[in-house]
Amino acid sequence: MALNNPDYYKEVSVRLYRVLDTVGLGEDIRWKRINMFIQSEDVLSIASKQGQHYFGSQAEATTTPGLQSDIDRVYFWERHRVIKDLDSWIPGIKTLLIVRDDSTPPGYVKLQNVYRHLPWPIYNNYDELLNLDRHGRFLLRNDQYGIKVNNCHGPANTMDYGYITADLVCGMRLRTWPDQVSQWLTRNRRHNWPSHQTIRLIQETGALLVPVGHKFSQEQHLEWRISISYGEKILVWLFNATQYRCFILLKMINKCFIKPAVGNDVLSSYHCKTCLFYLIEHTPTAMWTPDNLLLCVELCLSLLYNWTESTFCPNYFIPEENMFQCKLYGHVKDQLLGVFSNLLRQNSRYLVDISCDNIGQNLVKMCQSPPMELQSQGQHVTQSLVTSVIFLFMNLELAVKFGFEYDLNFETPQLDIYFPCHEPRREINATLWKLHCSSIGLKLASKSLSLEIPDHNSLDVAHEFLLWGSSSDVASGKLKLAAFYLVQDNLDMSKDVFNEIHKSYNYNVTESNILSRDTLQAILRENLSTTQLISQYFALSVLYHPSEVNCIPKALIPEMFCSTGSHEGRAYKQCVRINPTVYLHFLEFLCYHREHNWLHKKVALDNMISVIRFKDIQYKVTALNVLAYSLTQEGRLKIVYKILCKSMKLIKENNGAKWHLATLVNATFRFLRGGQ
Repeated sequence: MALNNPDYYKEVSVRLYRVLDTVGLGEDIRWKRINMFIQSEDVLSIASKQGQHYFGSQAEATTTPGLQSDIDRVYFWERHRVIKDLDSWIPGIKTLLIVRDDSTPPGYVKLQNVYRHLPWPIYNNYDELLNLDRHGRFLLRNDQYGIKVNNCHGPANTMDYGYITADLVCGMRLRTWPDQVSQWLTRNRRHNWPSHQTIRLIQETGALLVPVGHKFSQEQHLEWRISISYGEKILVWLFNATQYRCFILLKMINKCFIKPAVGNDVLSSYHCKTCLFYLIEHTPTAMWTPDNLLLCVELCLSLLYNWTESTFCPNYFIPEENMFQCKLYGHVKDQLLGVFSNLLRQNSRYLVDISCDNIGQNLVKMCQSPPMELQSQGQHVTQSLVTSVIFLFMNLELAVKFGFEYDLNFETPQLDIYFPCHEPRREINATLWKLHCSSIGLKLASKSLSLEIPDHNSLDVAHEFLLWGSSSDVASGKLKLAAFYLVQDNLDMSKDVFNEIHKSYNYNVTESNILSRDTLQAILRENLSTTQLISQYFALSVLYHPSEVNCIPKALIPEMFCSTGSHEGRAYKQCVRINPTVYLHFLEFLCYHREHNWLHKKVALDNMISVIRFKDIQYKVTALNVLAYSLTQEGRLKIVYKILCKSMKLIKENNGAKWHLATLVNATFRFLRGGQ
């Protein structure tokens, strides 16, 4: 490629820009992914009742299938309030005071306990979480605040979800701006990037204190690293289309050329991100256009080369912190300089050797004369959506699992005013509110039906709530409405709801963490909002609270009051949860059983058996128990006993199968007595 020709250089930049579009880096896909992760964060925080956020390449939408990036999930210890000075102390709250001394490295702080009822640091507490430092202060140890998973304890642990790995990190939330980063707010910005409005937003987000100390510190176990993760994520979201593609190209270059030469632990995507932040801040915005994409990449590589030569990579928010410390030792520096020198000498010819997502091969095709038109690679584009869609589904399922209480108050920055074309919070609010409406309707109806003479006005209001909530997703809201009709013996209305569900329930609907390619292509083709996506393609589990007990089938009552166990260290509420497909066929069975419609009843029962037997479903114990109840109604007592034994093997304690076994014994005695 004759890249010494400026016109050709610009032409190749534009064609490379178009090649990157074919692997899911278009602005529409980018923002769809970002919105879904914002919504997933909101749902996760509601479900877990504590602050949890996603960071990293997936949450920033700065990855492709070929890069195989993981995700960082951070949750906060909400029991602690971190303050910078004692003037901010509030009585009665467990408080930690930020302290530093001459030996504390840049970018790190220490945390000192403060009395709950006096604005004084604690000097005489021998808690195992505290240690004395060289100045005689009792400081909080960081090695006791990591994530514990599979008996592995540390500041971060990796969770494998099958299709992606996630690093779980514990942190303290500092809701005010750290003093060490104060210089970033006021430093001279010749090109007004980031804008004053963005700086104010980032300042409002505060910082995270992560439980990890500096490697060369003598008090490493007492230090907490300052992380401006919110600010970094916002800045990446503000990248224009060229800056966005430049960042991803840097990551591809790192993976294809740098890591194979010097190893995986030398240059990270965080170094590339920092390089891009500095370069954008010190260059005019007019430079960042599609026809300058190659120039921008070359400038980033040159800056990284200079940092490597000086052995100093300054943190973007805290320039005194050297991000190359402990990395460029011995021959590694010479190797890294050699790689950068080789890349810069090639005048971008190395781009044709990028193997990630076939970028190099496709660029060659685009640069042929005449150029070959590339079709959008559906597989890459759909794969780029997989993680964001699945995480949204998982967190909605988590909210259902723990019986979320809907809350409009999110303690996260209002991003809508900065990204006016995208309203992620409003969309997820609509879905969560509809899910909550079904619960409100059932509580009203259950209270009315508990009276000796039901209040029909309350039932009418409850019916309106249930109708509103029925459009929340494909099945759960409609199934609650159908069960409400069944309780009142309104079989015709129930069957109408069943027919409506069957119209929407096709092979594209997901009720698990596995999405079909057809589903993702349909999402892309129809350009759905998140609300439409959930209502057309997500079948969430069905959840009933104890306050809704008068609106559920009799078979589910023992499931509700037996669900008092715990899961992953957290106590369950007394709720019943059931797979939507199983519940649909179960309600159909009950409806047609009352109608004495033997053919349709048999079809519903066979469908229920098929789902439980051949599909990997959640809440299998509940599914087995309702199947046993159905077969009991049919008098098939021998097989009922086998099913209940299988259920008891899965969960021995707090299992509604015990109630069904008692019912089975009673039915057996009645049968024998009748036989005599």
